[in-house]
Amino acid sequence: MSGTTTPAASTSGHHHHRGRRLRNFILPDGREVHIALSPEEADSLRQRLNAVRKDQPFDLVINGSPEHLDALKKAHSHHQSRREALREKHGDAYDEFENVRSELEALGNELHMLTDHAVSLDANFSKYGYSAHLRTYDEGGSTPGSSASSISGFHDSEHERKDWEKERSNGRVMKIYKKPTVRQYFHKGLLWRASETTEVASFELFVDLLYVGILAINGDHASEDPTGYELLRFTITFIMSWKIWTDMSLIVSWFETDDIIQRISVLFIMSCLLGLTTNMLDAFEHTYTQLVAFYLAARLFMGAYYLILIFLIPMIRGMMIASVIMTVIPSALWIGSIYLEMPVRLALIWVTIAIDLSGTLFIIFLFRMGKQISARLGAWIDKVFEFYPATNIEHKTERTNAFVTLVFGYSVVAIIYQSATGFGLNAFFGKAVLGLIQAFCFNWIYFELDGADLFSHAIRRNVNSALIWGAVHLPFIMSYVLGAAALSKLVVAHDCPDADEHNLTEFYAHKSEGEIPMGLRWFYCAGLGIALFCMGIISLCHIHKDPPRGMRLRKSFRMANRFGVCVILFALPTAHDLNSLQLISIVTGLLVWVLLLELWGVSCPEDSLFGQKSQCKYTARCKISKKDLESRVKGGEVIKVEELSEKGEKGMYELS
Repeated sequence: MSGTTTPAASTSGHHHHRGRRLRNFILPDGREVHIALSPEEADSLRQRLNAVRKDQPFDLVINGSPEHLDALKKAHSHHQSRREALREKHGDAYDEFENVRSELEALGNELHMLTDHAVSLDANFSKYGYSAHLRTYDEGGSTPGSSASSISGFHDSEHERKDWEKERSNGRVMKIYKKPTVRQYFHKGLLWRASETTEVASFELFVDLLYVGILAINGDHASEDPTGYELLRFTITFIMSWKIWTDMSLIVSWFETDDIIQRISVLFIMSCLLGLTTNMLDAFEHTYTQLVAFYLAARLFMGAYYLILIFLIPMIRGMMIASVIMTVIPSALWIGSIYLEMPVRLALIWVTIAIDLSGTLFIIFLFRMGKQISARLGAWIDKVFEFYPATNIEHKTERTNAFVTLVFGYSVVAIIYQSATGFGLNAFFGKAVLGLIQAFCFNWIYFELDGADLFSHAIRRNVNSALIWGAVHLPFIMSYVLGAAALSKLVVAHDCPDADEHNLTEFYAHKSEGEIPMGLRWFYCAGLGIALFCMGIISLCHIHKDPPRGMRLRKSFRMANRFGVCVILFALPTAHDLNSLQLISIVTGLLVWVLLLELWGVSCPEDSLFGQKSQCKYTARCKISKKDLESRVKGGEVIKVEELSEKGEKGMYELS
């Protein structure tokens, strides 16, 4: 068995091991301790050691376990004692040696931090607020193990070799099947994650394209008949499609596969989602059975995948069994709802939806409250769920941002109409521009104000903020889609001056209404009001950075203003005398007010809102002859880049 034994001098309290990760070390009593990275590796390692070292006693521990830490502390204390003995024996010579070694170590760490690999990793981690104690393991290396985050200044000494292996893998052929690998998981309170970054795959973005059609079909149909019955149909069918999207994103975030079977599986789920979409509009009349059948086909397919993973990755067996159970129970209730008639069917539907959406909450409740309920239950949970997969913050955030961008894009497409007049500057165009401003304000607030300058993301902050952040996105997206769909009808309404329906093409003239239905007013105002309210909740879940010189308006006051505007939006439909142009204008004014107050409030009191503080500097890179460069610098001459010789040794220099 290959391993590395740590020399005595390398175990000082401030020194990082610079070679391969420790795989074994010696205790003060001479007993050798071997380190396994997982329970599976521990079993195979024990068999090899028993065969090779029959007469030599050894200890086997799992990396990061309490036994591992105790053994390290014993060895560390032993070598500290040896160091003190050497200091007493050699005196000043030992201290001088220690100073030289410390300086070399500091300079070596600094040089290592300046490599491309280290800088990119630091930037990525700080963006999402990871702590310096985050541990990582290598997926493809021969000696994977845990290490500190790059924020602490320590990195794997073999990162150059890993980058070279990445270059060699370019152009590889995708495998038909590859055993899934857990991207990140929790074990005894520590987050272990792959050293590779989790990026959004192209097929995930392709899945989102299907949701463009789902939003358009579901939202437009709801705005055509703005009644409570249609709102009920919209809500149920949208939640079903949202559940498939979240489950698929979770599986991709949990497991790394990247094979052809994964692509085919995604295509199958998309086919089921397409079938679900084609049966949405008449779900409560004739196509409910088909709707549920396509939904369950996707859910049970993913449940079957969890079932297979129980045997492929026994390390996380407990979580996979729980996921299978949380798939099978609501599936049985969905099947039962097929045999019920309305309105009794609705009761079972909402119970099933509650189980679908709160299954994760139940598992987290077990984790957090198990020991308080019963000591035996807590011990059982610690044993069964010793390892469980964790959500990748980067992937979850990027996927959610991509979907929200899709939703904002739908609101932009929804306001587009076709004019049939020679001069198109009329009330229709004005309402469309106001609708565009509304979408722009929502996008600005969500991404550049609520989602920027984060000290701690909601997922990293604590469990409660993470759950609220994830749960609030569903009503936020649903209400915004409903408001945007209603806006598309208000834009082409001819109930205001300078809005002649004959100035529209035949298709949009048919959609134009001379009087705004009350339901459409509620869909529009309440939809955007709920969306703005949910965005405020999302913002409160994050911890934003506080500027060193303070800000003009604290976050609590800005949120109070936002929630006050939400109250106005909720009450606006009661103003029956407002026509479509007046209604859209008032809503746009309120949203612009929220945006301007946020921009002014987050700025520093001492900073000006106009101009720039310092002069911009530009840098260019060019090849210069080293001989010409040295000769002209020594002579004090002005260097003209265009006159430099193309001969001689070349070097890359930056000119500012």
